[in-house]
Amino acid sequence: MLVSMKEMLEDARKNHYALPAFDVSNYEMMKAVLEACEEEKSPALLMGLGVDLEGKGLPLITSMVKEASNYFDIPVCFHLDHATDFEFIKKACDAGFSSVMFDGSVLPFEENAAKTLEVVKYAHSKDITVEAELGHVGNAMVGNEADSVQNEDPEDTLTLPEEVVKFVEITDVDALAIAIGTAHGVYKKTPTLRIDRLDEITAVCNRPLVLHGGSGTPDDQMQNAIRHGITKINIYSDVVGAMNSALKDKLNSITNPSTWPVFVFEDARKQMKEVVKNKLRTFGSSGRI
Repeated sequence: MLVSMKEMLEDARKNHYALPAFDVSNYEMMKAVLEACEEEKSPALLMGLGVDLEGKGLPLITSMVKEASNYFDIPVCFHLDHATDFEFIKKACDAGFSSVMFDGSVLPFEENAAKTLEVVKYAHSKDITVEAELGHVGNAMVGNEADSVQNEDPEDTLTLPEEVVKFVEITDVDALAIAIGTAHGVYKKTPTLRIDRLDEITAVCNRPLVLHGGSGTPDDQMQNAIRHGITKINIYSDVVGAMNSALKDKLNSITNPSTWPVFVFEDARKQMKEVVKNKLRTFGSSGRI
């Protein structure tokens, strides 16, 4: 049975660690994350991406994660990542997601707050956690080349502490994703997190804080951000990159075109689990169960 994200993040906030949140696009990714979390005795925070949930993807992937959660002895949350359409968010809530994110970060403040409040009212009526974003975490090199942005300066869209208090008061959101220097995807240059801005936000915000763009950000910067108040860090490129790299090597090495997928994905599963376990240990969520 899936659980909400709220209790997970409150424990992380209280005990000064962070939960890595992993987007899972297929069965192999889901299995690798759940097995790694169970072996590390960590809560499992899985996420679904809109591109994977189109059409029948929504009920199929949601049902898969919901059913899988019954076979692991750890808390499992399934969180909708970066949704922008209220009608789709309602469908995700009804399909069984236990947590959702409304991303209105490119909208003017008042519109972002108003739409977030609409989502919060609907989701809270079903005991579903809501994450929102204030400030804007842009893209580096992501899976869809059309969405990749190489010249965007993270400094231009940092979260403003003075807006945080007002936003939380208006929306009653459960968790807040903030912009302090990261970007989604694969970096061309190493990011530098604005810990000073994080401190200013932590001082005025009483909700768990989320950092997107965790893949590729140096471990020491991640750990420092956790010490200064981050409780959830989104990870995708590191895991999918490990899967794709291992699959490429495997497919180039096999000569039998009818090789069963269980063998084709064998190295990919190992590589993904290794990445997941490293994040769990680095962020401090191992051994929390």
